[in-house]
Amino acid sequence: MTATATTTLCGIVLHPAGHTRSPAMHNAAYAALGLDALYMAFDVPEPRLADAMAGVRGLGIRQISVSIPHKTRVLEFVDVVDATAGRIGAANTVVLQDDRLVASNTDWLGAIRALEQERSLAGTSAVVLGAGGTARSIVWGLINRGAVVRVLNRSVARAEALAQELGADGAGSLDSLASTPYDVLVNATSVGMGGDVSPVSAAAIRPQSVVLDAVYAPERTRLLRDAHARGARVISGRWMLIHQAVAQLEAWAGPIDAELVASVMANAFGPQPA
Repeated sequence: MTATATTTLCGIVLHPAGHTRSPAMHNAAYAALGLDALYMAFDVPEPRLADAMAGVRGLGIRQISVSIPHKTRVLEFVDVVDATAGRIGAANTVVLQDDRLVASNTDWLGAIRALEQERSLAGTSAVVLGAGGTARSIVWGLINRGAVVRVLNRSVARAEALAQELGADGAGSLDSLASTPYDVLVNATSVGMGGDVSPVSAAAIRPQSVVLDAVYAPERTRLLRDAHARGARVISGRWMLIHQAVAQLEAWAGPIDAELVASVMANAFGPQPA
């Protein structure tokens, strides 16, 4: 589309930015809904985040998505942190409302909706790999749905701090997965993004479990291939990305046809691997 002086500007800040599917997904949704809006990707290294958020305010960018590695630090550069983002301690969405930057979090909702396509979460045992902003969101969402959650991370101290802060059941190292019972496994690290590696050994993946990888590029990660081979049910990171993006669009555009938007975004994301 051709932007004009009245076009609503939106976008995403992340680093690196080459893998992001968000512009294609959001712009396709804008077209389907007849919105005069344009969504762009901004590659923002960590030292430039403050400048980038000042630019969001100065240019009147209506909504900015926030991705790795900025989800926790972005809270320093907004005017309002909503209750959910404040409790999680991370945000993936900032909306400009009445000249104020308001931070919120839809990552947790994206992960939960993706998982609930496969099973109910109440009463399940879940393991989340990672202790960054994405992990914080997913841990909070799982606990909110009634799951018993354990956090595993390369740095056990960070896993323990996250678990204590959010009320998870416990924490440990990535290597402890093999001795940890679980129904649901979620990778919230960046391991597997752009490389054929997994954060855990294939032998540690439990048959009949549900495995979600928040990494969506490549879509069929090593973790998901290993999980499928072990007899687990696998969920591509595309579905977490799509469901959180639908909620982001609602945050600034108001009520939308969520089912239509999810379908449009899935098509824009690209074909699922065989």
